[in-house]
This record gives sequence, C-alpha cells and structure tokens, in this order.
Amino acid sequence: MALGRETPRQRMIGILYLVLLAMLALNVPDSILDAFKNINNSLETSKSNVNNSVQQLFAAFESTKLKDEPDRAKPIYDKAKNAQKIVQDLDQYIGSIKDEFVKQGGGYDEKTGDLVRRENEDIVQNVMMNGKKGEELKNKISETRAKLLALLTPEEQKSVTFSLEANDPSKPVNGKRRWEEINFGGGTPLTAAMTILTKIQTDAQNAESDMVKLILGKMDQAVVNLDKFAAVAVAPTSYLVQGQPYTAEVFLTAYDSKSETAISVNGANLNVVDGKGVYSVPTNKEGQFTWTGIVNVKQTDGTIKEYRTPQQTYQVARPSAVVSPDKMNVLYIGVNNPVSVSAPGTPTSGIKVSMSGGSISGSNGKYNVKVTSPGTAKISVSAEVAPGKTQTLSTTEFRVKRIPDPVAQFAGKTGGSMATVALKAQKALFAKLDNFDFDATFRVTKFSMIIAKPRADAIVLSTSGNNLSASMRTALSKITPGTRVIFDNIIAVGPDGTSRQLNAVALSAN
Repeated sequence: MALGRETPRQRMIGILYLVLLAMLALNVPDSILDAFKNINNSLETSKSNVNNSVQQLFAAFESTKLKDEPDRAKPIYDKAKNAQKIVQDLDQYIGSIKDEFVKQGGGYDEKTGDLVRRENEDIVQNVMMNGKKGEELKNKISETRAKLLALLTPEEQKSVTFSLEANDPSKPVNGKRRWEEINFGGGTPLTAAMTILTKIQTDAQNAESDMVKLILGKMDQAVVNLDKFAAVAVAPTSYLVQGQPYTAEVFLTAYDSKSETAISVNGANLNVVDGKGVYSVPTNKEGQFTWTGIVNVKQTDGTIKEYRTPQQTYQVARPSAVVSPDKMNVLYIGVNNPVSVSAPGTPTSGIKVSMSGGSISGSNGKYNVKVTSPGTAKISVSAEVAPGKTQTLSTTEFRVKRIPDPVAQFAGKTGGSMATVALKAQKALFAKLDNFDFDATFRVTKFSMIIAKPRADAIVLSTSGNNLSASMRTALSKITPGTRVIFDNIIAVGPDGTSRQLNAVALSAN
C-alpha cells in the first residue's frame, strides 16, 4: 500500500525494473544480470528499513498509548498486529519459494554474490509454471490484499491505493495473458525471478507500514463528548521570581465554536480567543496570591450559565538561585569540577551561568568548572524574568585549591617489612591519591633507591620515570633478609602540571 507517497528512489527502482524486464526478451548479458542483482540488493535494503520503521511504530505505541489508555488502545493495537501478521504470512510464503530457487540454483557464488546458476531460465519455468507456484503466489497476493481491505471501513478503503496486487492484464502482453506468465514465464533468468519476488515482498512491507500507520493513527483522532462542561485554569507555574509575570489560561474543557463565551477573573473581563482567555498580572511584590476564573456560556435558550474554576494560588518570591558542587566544597585545579545550578521557579534551560577565575561549560543545570590558580572563583547565575529583561539571581564564591599530594607506594606499601622474594619481584614505584573524590592521576617522574645491607656500605641509585632501572633491578635481586630498601627524592606530576616532592618509602626485607 503506497498511499501515493513513493520516494524518488522507489520510482527509479520501479522504472529500472520494467526496463530490465523488457531487455530480457532480447538478450541476457552479465551486465543485465548484475543490474538485477543490484536492484534486488536495493529492494532488500528498502524492505529492511521499512520493517525497522514498523517496529519503531509498535514500540512507541506500546510505551505510550497502550500503557496510558489500555482499554481504548488494545483493540486498535490488535488490529494493527493482525495486519502485520497477514503480511508476514505472505512474506514467509515468498521466502519459501526463494529457498527453492537458491537450492536449485546451486547456492550463492562468493565472487558475484549472486546465485551460481543465475542465468538459468528453466528453474523458474519448472517451479513457477510447471509446479503451479506462480498461480498459487498470485492467489495469495490477492488473498492478502482482500484481508487487508477487510480491516478498513468502506470510507478508509477509498483513501488508500494498493501497489500490492497480482491481476491478469486486460490485454495480452507479448502474447502472455496471465500475471504469472508475464513475471515468471519462459525466458526469465533465475536472478530476475529472485528480484521480482523481492519486489513483491517490498510492496507487501510497504502495505504493512501504511496499514499500521493508518490503524494506529486512529488513536489520535479526537473523542469529543460535549454533554458535560467544566471550567479549567492552567498556569505554567505557581512559583515565580519577583519581576516575572504570572500567566494562566482559563477555558472550557469542551468548547462550542458557535457559543458566546465570556471569561473574567476577579471582576476583570479577559480577551477570549477560541474559547480561551489569558490572565496575566504583574508580580511587583512578594507573597501568596489567589484568584478564581468565571466562564459564562450562553445556552441555546438564551440563558447564561456560569462555570467557576477551582481557586488558584501562586507564590511570588525574591530572586534566588542555588549553585552546589557535586563532590566537595572547593574547586580543584587540574580536574573537572562538576556543579549543579538551579533556580526555583525558573526552568534549567532558561538559566545562564558565567564565572570569574576559571571557565565553566555545560547546560540544563549540569556544568563542569575548570580553574588554574589557587585563591577564589565566583559563579554567577542569571535568567530572563520577562521578555527582553535578564536579571542576576545569585553570585557564589568558591575556594580554589591544589589537588592534595599523593602518597608514594612500592608494592602497595608506604613502609614496614616485606618478604624478600616479594621485594625482588617489583618493577615500579607508584603515586597513589587515596580518599579523593576526583579522577586525578599522578605520574612519578624520578626517584632514588638506597639499598643498605647489614655490615655493608649503602648503594644509592637514581632514575627517571617510575620504573626501576636495570642497575636498580640487579641490586634489588641481590638483597637478603635484614636489608633495608629506601625510596627517596620522589618527584611526581599530577593533572595540574606541578611537580610534587613525595614521602620516602622505607621497607625492610624479611
């Protein structure tokens, strides 16, 4: 079912398909067979895309309409699923014919990606004509068409156009009078027949898509019951910042365009458009305020009937904003400092954030702050409180500090005793930053190692980086129980780029 909305790509594929069919009557060179294979691939891609679109339609309907209004949505959903099942039955039948073609066609050639006997014209004739599969397919297409139409009302049937059909021509085509002869008669190469079947599957998939859209779309058709009336007041917010106007809509839930409606609030008449009145007052002072809307409707007998809204309340407060660090009470140099920003009564999308002493990036209430030097930094929050009017809501000062020094560790220890074998197995010295909420990594850039054996002169070795040098590993391999191994003059560099002198690590071999 195309509903008259074929894409330019679909129209081009259709034209090429007809041209190639005509050329088959003259010759079947490899270029023509390749062209059929390319069209088949394009049709397969289109079929897959349409199928994905249908699955997304069902998923969206299931997570919204079917969940929120199950009583009304379930019959509509079941009908759409029925349409899908009808098309799937046809698709599976065509798939079985394709499987037979693949079997008799010798499978697929790895070089061409096409059937091994793709040029063979006898297989199609035997399966589709002699084996009556062509006639059976024609009947199944007609049955599918009829079943889909049966799901629609007579009025809906007039609004749709099927591209999925298999009718015999009114006049012979090259002497052929039946649909199956035209598509699968003598002279049809195997690869062309495969393409024809894929085209039918694509037409069926398009029919399924349009049927599902049409059926599920019924859920969005308005269900109106005008036998009851109720006055309604709707305000975007009941909490405002001083300087923001308070705005609310007052209207009838069921509106008759021919009725004469008058709406007032606290004795003042509102301008009424399409049954709705807009109540807007300035907010020049703090406090809690209430109001009630009155809707007067002229009845068919000329009398006036009054409807009142429930009492509405709104609060006007001084401008304020909250800026809070997500992890600690200070900002650290060299790392991203996440902060949250909120302003009561103001949507996060309407907040503007700036700072001095650093840079800030982000949106919708979540930001990252970067600072470069110790001291203080200030974050300012502003918002548009009225059209064209921006107001500063708050300015918050933060302390800026360096990341704490890490602790040097060898084999996970900062000192004490260790098995001689364990000491000899280590190859590197590390700088660890424990109990810190940020992802900050320190890199050891140089250190010295002192080996003091009992009753022997101490050996002092130095290296760059955090790995033991070859001479260090050799010296360490010769230690015995009672030897003291000391790592000193340890320098490490963190994300802020500064060099840190770390603690010495003194270990005793046992």
